[in-house]
Amino acid sequence: MFVEGVFLKVKLAFEKFLPGLSENSIVQGRTIMAINLYVTSTQNFSGKSAVCLTLMDRMRKDGYRVGYLKPFSSAARVLAESSVDEDARFIKETFHLSEPLELLAPVVVTGQRMRKILTEDNGDYRSTVKQAAETIGQDKDIVVMEGSDNFREGYIVKLSLNEVANLVDAKVITVVGYQNSLQVIDDTLTALTRLGERLIGVIINAVPENRLGYVHQSVLPYVQAQGVDVLAVLPYEQTLHSIAISKIVEVLGGELLCGDCLEELVENLLVGAMNVENALNYFRAVKNKAVIVGGDRPDIQLAALETSTKVLILTGNIRPNPVVEAKAEERGVAIMLSPYDTLTTIEKVEQFFGRSGFHEAEKVTRFALLLNQSLNFDQLYQRLGLPKVQAANS
Repeated sequence: MFVEGVFLKVKLAFEKFLPGLSENSIVQGRTIMAINLYVTSTQNFSGKSAVCLTLMDRMRKDGYRVGYLKPFSSAARVLAESSVDEDARFIKETFHLSEPLELLAPVVVTGQRMRKILTEDNGDYRSTVKQAAETIGQDKDIVVMEGSDNFREGYIVKLSLNEVANLVDAKVITVVGYQNSLQVIDDTLTALTRLGERLIGVIINAVPENRLGYVHQSVLPYVQAQGVDVLAVLPYEQTLHSIAISKIVEVLGGELLCGDCLEELVENLLVGAMNVENALNYFRAVKNKAVIVGGDRPDIQLAALETSTKVLILTGNIRPNPVVEAKAEERGVAIMLSPYDTLTTIEKVEQFFGRSGFHEAEKVTRFALLLNQSLNFDQLYQRLGLPKVQAANS
C-alpha cells in the first residue's frame, strides 16, 4: 500500500505541475522508427534516474509517445527479493507502462547470473537488448533509455556505454554530478571523448550555490569551446539528497513507532552523544534531522524532541520510556528502534545520506521543477530530431 501510494502521489504531482497536452495535441509527421535517447552518468547518484523520469513526463505531456528501457542493471540496484530492477519498476508503475519488467530491464546481473557468465556462457547479451529496444520502440516516437550507474559498468556482458549506444543507434545525454571544479570539467570532457558525436549534451547537477557563478562564467564557456553543449545547470538542493524514513527502516531492519510517517524526508543526521547541557544548542542548529541516540538516554531524547527532528533512532533495541513516547507523539516525531549499537547504526545510516534514489513524490516534484526551468525542451527536441507538436484543434 505504501509503494502504491508513492506512485499515485508522483503521478498527481506531475499532473499538477505540468498540465497534460496529450489529450489536445498531435505530433505532425510521426517518425517510422523510434528515436533512442540514452541518459548516462559519469558517477553513481548523479540524478540520472530523476532526469529520465522528468524527461519522460514532459515528453508525454508535450504529446509524444514515449517508451522506457534500462538495457543493463547491476546487482547493486536490484531488489533483494527478486531480479527486478528498482528503477524500472518505479518507472513502470509511475507511467503505467504495458511492457513487462523483464522487457524494460532485460539484463539484470544478479549473483546467480554472474556465476553463470563466469562459468557457462560468454556473457554476450547484445541481442537481448537489441530485441527489447525494437519491441519497446514499436508505435513510439522516442524511447528514453536509462544508463548504468557510471561509465565503467557493462563490459562483462558487452553492454558498456559505447556498445549500447552503438547497438541501438542512440543519441546520448550525460548527467554530471558536481563534486569539485576540476572534476566537473574532466567528467564532461570524458563524456565527449567516449561518445563523440553521439553526445548531444550534458546536464550538470547538484552545483553548490557558491559555485553556480563559477560554473556559468568559467566552466560553460570552456567546455562549450571544446564542443560540449551544456543543456542545463541545476543547483544543489538538500531535499534532493535527503532520505525517506522508510529507507532508514529498511536499512536498519528496525521497529518503527509512528503513524503515517514513512514518506517523511530526513535531510540531516546527528548523533546524541553529548551531555544534556550542550544537547539543546547542538540540536537547534540543524533542521529536519534524524537523531541517533542510545536507547538509555531519555534526557538527550527529550532535548532532541524540543527541536526540528523528524525521527529519533534509539540504539540497542531499547524502547523509549512513556514520557519520551508521549512527547514524540505530541510533536509528530517518529521513533525507530535500532537492533544495533550506536556506532553500527551510524555506519549503516550514513552510507545512504545523499545516495538514495528519487522514488519519493517530494523529490520528484522538486527535481522536475528545476529541470523544466533550466532545460530548453524545444531545442532538445530539435537536437533529437523529434517532429513538432501541433494542437489538434488549431
